Formats: sequence, C-alpha cells, structure tokens
Amino acid sequence: MKKGIEITPQSFANEIELETLVDKACDLMETIYREGDYPKMLVRRSWSEHNPIITGEMALPGAYRWYLKREMRKLLEKKAEIKIFPSRPRVEMNDPVLFDNADEDEWDITQKKLFLFSPERIDISLNRLEHYTGTKPEDFQRYILFTNYDMHVEVFHNLYPECIKPGHPVQMPAYHHKLPDNKGFTLVNIGVGPSNAKTISDHVSVLRPDAMIMVGHCGGLRNHQEIGDFVLATGFMRADQILDDILPLNIPITPNHLLNVFLKEVLDSHKLTYRLGTVYTTANRNWEFIKKRTVEEIHVSRSVAIDMESATVATNGYRYRVPFATLLCVSDKPLHGKPKLSGAAQSFYDNSKEMHLRIVIAALEMSKEKNPEGLPNSSIRSLNEPLMGGPE
Repeated sequence: MKKGIEITPQSFANEIELETLVDKACDLMETIYREGDYPKMLVRRSWSEHNPIITGEMALPGAYRWYLKREMRKLLEKKAEIKIFPSRPRVEMNDPVLFDNADEDEWDITQKKLFLFSPERIDISLNRLEHYTGTKPEDFQRYILFTNYDMHVEVFHNLYPECIKPGHPVQMPAYHHKLPDNKGFTLVNIGVGPSNAKTISDHVSVLRPDAMIMVGHCGGLRNHQEIGDFVLATGFMRADQILDDILPLNIPITPNHLLNVFLKEVLDSHKLTYRLGTVYTTANRNWEFIKKRTVEEIHVSRSVAIDMESATVATNGYRYRVPFATLLCVSDKPLHGKPKLSGAAQSFYDNSKEMHLRIVIAALEMSKEKNPEGLPNSSIRSLNEPLMGGPE
C-alpha cells in the first residue's frame, strides 16, 4: 500500500519548496489512483472555528491537477496542514454501486468546492466527457466557451490553428487552445437545446473551470433591437424546465458580475450595440406555435432575448459553483416580422461570427490578467461556506 504524505507549515521555507511539495502531493494522488484506490485529502485549518477539518476523496486527479495545485497552495500559504493518503478501493465503472455513490439526491450542495463531487461522480463525468467531446479531460482548459455552431469552431481554428481537436465524429466536439497550467481556452460545440446544455455542464463542472460562457444566438424581443445586436444576460427566465425538479424555480440565478463587467468593457471599447437584461430560455424550438402563452411570460419577465441553452448552463453553473456568463447575438426578431429564415440567417452568421468569439476571448483575457488565481468566489459559495481564510 502506498504511504501517505503530510505537509505542515514547517515543511517548507520558501515558494520553491512549497511548489515542490505540492507537486509531490499531486504525484502521490495520481499514483494512488493509478494503483487502484481513491486518494483522500484531509485539511486541518487552524483559523476555522466551526470547520477546522475538511476532507474529501478524489478520482482522476491528473485531469484537474492545475486546480488541485492552486487550492493546496492557497491552503498551505494560510498555514493549513494537508495530509494525502489512500482511502478505499476504486469502484469499477461497470459496478452498479458507482451510481449509488454519485446520486445527487444524496449530494451535499454545501460541501467545500474542493470536495464538491464524489470520486465516483468524477469518474463517471470525465469518462462521459471524453465520450461526448472526443478529447481527453486533461486537455480541457480553465476557460470554457459553449457554442451551437460550426462557424464558431471555424473562427476558433483560425485563431488557434494548433488547437487540440477530436479524432473522430462525436456529439459535442471540443477544441482546446492549450497553454501552460491550463490557462488557455476550450470551445465546445454543444448542439441545440437545454438537454445538451445540461449534459455538458454536468460533466465539465467536475474539472472546476474558472469560467463557463455561453456564446450563442437569440431571438430579439424588444422593438429597439436590430439583427446583429448583442445581449449581455443579467438574469434568466427558466422556461427550459430541465432542472426544475433539481433546483427550485424561486432560486435567483444571475451571472458572475465580474465576467459581465469584462464583457461590457469589451463591448463598449468596440462601440457595439447591446442590451442588458433577462434571457428567456425555452426547450421548445417552435415556441412561436404557442405564441400567446410564451409572449405573456416574456412580458411578465421583461425578457430581452429568447434562446434554448443559456438558463440551463447558468443554473448548473450556480449549482456547481462555476462562474458563468452569457453573451448572445440577435439572429432574428420573431415577434417583429423578422423570423430566422435561411438566406438572411446565413448573411447574419457571416457578419457576426468572428466578432462574437473575439469579444468573449478578450473578456476572458482581462479576467485572466486581473484574476490569475481565479475569480473571487464570494458570490458562488454557500451561506455556511465562508471564504477560505476568512472568519468561520
């Protein structure tokens, strides 16, 4: 049996020694997992009055090594003590018990972010992530962009011709502009609809990305909008219904404020026309066929745009505590005699696709520069999950 490792404030004297110990701890976790057990991390935090010891198990730690290194480094700099050791034998992927231990009805949503997912859930999600996207989990970068269109993939290829691509046709192909320490960008073409949006965000959240941004198109709902205008979501009308039985509708879902600040700054710098407001997300692509009912909800919610994925991604971002935002581009105005028709739509796509992606990438570059260790998490933590190092 592989022995454990314990790191205390006395174990290192400088930044170089700290980095060496963190790497050693990550190596040990990967070895424990590879040899057939789940690695377990136990953290003693002397500053915490109510939760001095936090603990959790890992799976496939190499896939999100960058995140484990960052969090351990933060903890150790706060004078925490960390112990890594084998926990229990891994559950095989074909064992029915696997799903018993990943059941979200038994899930503690207030668990610390570092230990939010059970190792069984991590195993399942990362296996499915590779299946759906055609790329390895460790290729995913910290900054995730979701799109519905091959045209955004084309732009991404032009910007990053050396990006990692799927080796065969898959349902939701992913493309990775890899940088050291996973500080690059990942683009996933998730297809259309809230079901796909839930599936991909269920699984990619296990990797603890620093941001997820929906880069989509929408129907403009206001008189003073034009085809090609942008919509920066400040809230979401959850008419997709796909997560209603998991997260109550009376829970407010709002995007990450700082991501929206960065997106707005880029939009303003290019003097682009955009609206701030609520995005109405529906599961019904032909919602116009029940126009009266839908329009009543649109009016009550004061929505400025309608789409099929944004609220779903946002709701899962909230549940899994991943910073998220939505930047949409108006492709049609179905309530104003401008439905999405083939010829006009293609012209819109040709004119908007590159600018749309460049705006989001520029905003994420700003976020990377100003928050190199990730966005502040005070807005996505639970009520009883004080900030790391703060009063507890």
